Amino acid sequence: PAFQVSHSFALGAQNAPSSYHFSAIYANSDLLLTGGVGDDGNLNARVNRQWNSNNMTKVQASLTNNAQAQNMVIFEHDYSGSDYSVNFKAMNPSPINGTGIYIGNALQSVTKNLALGVETLYQKPTPDMDEVVTSYLLKYTGDKKDWIATAHLQPAGILQATYWQKLSDKVEVAADLQLIAAPQRREAITTLGAKYDFRMATFRAQVDSTGKVSALLEQKFGPSFAFLFAGEIDHLKNGAKVGVGVMIESASYSPEEMGYPPQGYPPQA
Repeated sequence: PAFQVSHSFALGAQNAPSSYHFSAIYANSDLLLTGGVGDDGNLNARVNRQWNSNNMTKVQASLTNNAQAQNMVIFEHDYSGSDYSVNFKAMNPSPINGTGIYIGNALQSVTKNLALGVETLYQKPTPDMDEVVTSYLLKYTGDKKDWIATAHLQPAGILQATYWQKLSDKVEVAADLQLIAAPQRREAITTLGAKYDFRMATFRAQVDSTGKVSALLEQKFGPSFAFLFAGEIDHLKNGAKVGVGVMIESASYSPEEMGYPPQGYPPQA
């Protein structure tokens, strides 16, 4: 089993006060427990239980003491077969009047490359109001599993298409297209992203059709110390954001497992 705690601090800005967050993780071969609490009293918790190789149950809770925010509890169960998977999710379900949001989906492999799926959402915000929405999914994977293309068709003329490809052991690229062709709204947003892994650093960048360009650099200086630098430029709104961060953790891996040369390397004469 593994147990880990972390502390995170955020320095205040003009529109965001300073904050502190404490979190803990416990995990073994079939159980994962995570939780966190902030100085504002907001609590987040997650439980994942692997019953066997086919069944997994997940419970997630988000509790707040803010009167303007809503508490959230999510129950989820996954079942994976030999060539299909089924998932059911219930968000804030009420056994008294049946209110809440219920989502069920299934994904079936048609061939070794092609899979088709369907998802149905049933939401009942009040006892006398309900709605049912069904969407469809297509997923195609390359023979070497080095690229994946998906298409998600939702009601009211909403289409989302994605493409991901691994060009090499260090380089990955991806593209995302969101198309809205509703009678009252017509809009399309395209996002392109790339990831490059250096020996001790990872660089991510993306650009979209709205004029936003963003980048994130994670540089590791040791097994338990990393420096983060992020930036975003919005050309249409003429705005920019820059952020830096430091990540310190208790190293549970040896230097060799972290990618460092073993002790005594190179060999001494």
